[in-house]
Amino acid sequence: MKLTDKQAGNIIMFCVVTFFSVNIPISKYMLASGNISPYGLTLARMVFASVAFWITSLFMKKERVERRDLFTLFIGGLLGIVFNQGLFIWGLSQTSPVDASIITTCTPLFAMVIAAIVLKEPITTKKVSGVAIGGIGAIFLVLTTQHTDVANDPSLKGNIAVALSSLSYASYLVMTRHLTAKYSSVTIMKWMFLFSTILLIPLFYKDLTDMPLLHQSESLPFILIGYTLFFATFIPYMLIPIAQKKIRPTTISMYNNMQPLLASIIAIIMGQDTFSIEKVISGVLILFGVYLVTASKSRSDIEAGKQK
Repeated sequence: MKLTDKQAGNIIMFCVVTFFSVNIPISKYMLASGNISPYGLTLARMVFASVAFWITSLFMKKERVERRDLFTLFIGGLLGIVFNQGLFIWGLSQTSPVDASIITTCTPLFAMVIAAIVLKEPITTKKVSGVAIGGIGAIFLVLTTQHTDVANDPSLKGNIAVALSSLSYASYLVMTRHLTAKYSSVTIMKWMFLFSTILLIPLFYKDLTDMPLLHQSESLPFILIGYTLFFATFIPYMLIPIAQKKIRPTTISMYNNMQPLLASIIAIIMGQDTFSIEKVISGVLILFGVYLVTASKSRSDIEAGKQK
């Protein structure tokens, strides 16, 4: 049975968010062990992805990118990679994980509003309800599973940085969508990661060259960072543009709310967390929210209906 674009797009994004969710405990372990700093890890991901995408492009049909599109890819690299990851890491270091997790649930809201302004996508009752219900589910899950002391004076600057990170990612999803119809995901990402690497190397090269990981003799840290570089960076970022061709930015951003849910399920499987009715309720709300946004009518759906 052939999958529709919506079905294929949602399956792709579920795979992407699963890769990212598995990476959460891995990154926490790597950073807590002191083998690499947050900025060193960020730059390592940028450098690896840039090299990997450029090598991959050598085995594919050559695509000539128009000069104006190169500028869009540069801005996309800033929004989707540099600002998104940089602001989030800095913000997380200034505020509590609970606040950061809650603020990131604003991403679908940002994407919905920006898509309405830029792409003229309609803001329907079903879409608004889906964003709201999914956000409530994600916030409920975070508040009932996080045990961090939120009274430790979380920084306002940190919260603002995390919010700007979410706004940056939502803007990236909208502004680069038209490029997915012109170029392959490899072409898009090889330029975005190249621009990002060039911008970040002067700032964080010391974090990368001086990381204790380089002096490790154990194999586990290298296996873990290998997962982060390949399965949580190269593969997902190659899949996201493919999903952008098939589903709307708001739908893609809704999967951001599924990360706490999948991370919780992974933690339960690993014995790091326990099953609870709160997790079931949160999961139902998040999945129902994703369904509503996916089922809501797009601009093309509405225009097609008028022509009948």
